[in-house]
Amino acid sequence: MSRTKTNPKAKRGSKPKRRKVDPVRAWTNRLARYRPDLMHDTLEGLARMYGHPEWQRVYDPTSELVLTMLSANSADINAEKAFDALCRHWPPPEEGRSAAAQSGYRAGWGGVGIEEAVADWAAVADAPLDELIDVIRPGGLGPTKAPRIQAVLRHIVEERGDYSLEFLAALPPAEALVWLTAVPGIGRKTASVVLLFSFGMPLMPVDRHIERVTKRIGLVPAKATAEQAHDYLQAQLADGQVHEAHVNLITHGRQTCHAQRPACGRCAVAGRCRYVVPKAP
Repeated sequence: MSRTKTNPKAKRGSKPKRRKVDPVRAWTNRLARYRPDLMHDTLEGLARMYGHPEWQRVYDPTSELVLTMLSANSADINAEKAFDALCRHWPPPEEGRSAAAQSGYRAGWGGVGIEEAVADWAAVADAPLDELIDVIRPGGLGPTKAPRIQAVLRHIVEERGDYSLEFLAALPPAEALVWLTAVPGIGRKTASVVLLFSFGMPLMPVDRHIERVTKRIGLVPAKATAEQAHDYLQAQLADGQVHEAHVNLITHGRQTCHAQRPACGRCAVAGRCRYVVPKAP
């Protein structure tokens, strides 16, 4: 008489496997339960301090990309000087000048505005490396940034046949972000800056100021990395809030919530900030 073998995995009382917890969803659910309306109150407080910035395109996406790369680990005013120097050293031919390119000042940017708008990107990509390093020296870290800028420009022209990134406007934001971050040398913050400011795509760039401010308030877990902070904030913002949130949070970090000696006495969010009140609601 044969005996039927039982499957040990199907034993009575065995527990089904638990689904892996999504940390972002878990965090947003926790905030909704224990600190309701935290993002709303933060944005309202910042708006009382800095107003409601309106989105306006200032630079074409390739210029925005290079300017953002120049600003990495540098004061924005120095990045502007380096960008202006680059554009003057390799000016674009008239027929190659982008109709959408303009110069000026962008809200939330810490500098004073740039005077030039676009360069001859082919000339920049093919320039002797030492020459490019010397031209962008005012921005700092020239020996690191110059080869990265050239590598990014060469990758774009190899993939697309020219140096324009205007095609990204036709892609859904998530796909545009994937395309840009697939380019070696372009991280999520840089890609999000380009897509938000050149096309108005609702992607939240997180720099050191925004990371500091949102962790102090408690919008982002204290141990989250800068990369993870993008996801935590993106999940809490409606599309129409992203631009204002980015501009006002970064402005707050520059003008009030300093890394050293923050001016908490004039902060409109102080009552809900865990840095000021450790058990703030």
